[in-house]
Amino acid sequence: MPQTPSRPRWRRVAGSPWFHLVAAFVLAGLVLSFVAKPYWVPSGSMETTLEPGDRVLVNRLAYVGSSPGSGDVVVFDAGPEWDIAAAAASDPLRGALRWIGEVTGFGPSGAHTLIKRTIGTAGQTVACCTDEGRLTVDGAPLDEPYVTNDFAFEPGTLDCTSTPRSPRCFDAVTVPAESLLLLGDNRGNSSDSAAFCRSDDAAPTCWRWATRADVVGKAAVVFWPVPRWNVF
Repeated sequence: MPQTPSRPRWRRVAGSPWFHLVAAFVLAGLVLSFVAKPYWVPSGSMETTLEPGDRVLVNRLAYVGSSPGSGDVVVFDAGPEWDIAAAAASDPLRGALRWIGEVTGFGPSGAHTLIKRTIGTAGQTVACCTDEGRLTVDGAPLDEPYVTNDFAFEPGTLDCTSTPRSPRCFDAVTVPAESLLLLGDNRGNSSDSAAFCRSDDAAPTCWRWATRADVVGKAAVVFWPVPRWNVF
């Protein structure tokens, strides 16, 4: 009887379950690196737009050839000036859990990764506040329906001219080149770019910037839990 010709080696390798597993991991890595990335919201700084525990899908291609615009909700890798250097140290188990979280969105995300709303971009001047307590960008008051739990502000009683002044107020600042000014929607409970600048004696170095290179991508959709499904 004629012998059945053996399959080429490459076909035997390609048909192996181990090959399929490795290929799946490689494909997942490419998607996470270049297309989309799940993110687990760790805190209430973006309430009620985002709640602690929400899982967000981040579009990594959103800013190819462009930069974040005012109002965009972005995920970014925060530097040590954001007071999270201690979070970088973790045991192997915590590191493994973070890896699983980054891959699946179910569990903690990277120790250095935060999510905030873009308020000012490079070259823009941001200040707070107008006589009505509104934040301005290049002199134009912003309409911010997403803000919750804002700092107290009462025109004529507790404002930017009173003593003490309202904690909502900060001096005008021009965003440096290649940088972003980011604030939380839960304005009164957000450790954001202006966190150390809301006082009468704040130093010019109080600002914490995110750079364009720090941006992972734009928040695209809340995909979990299901009742909170929402597209940005």
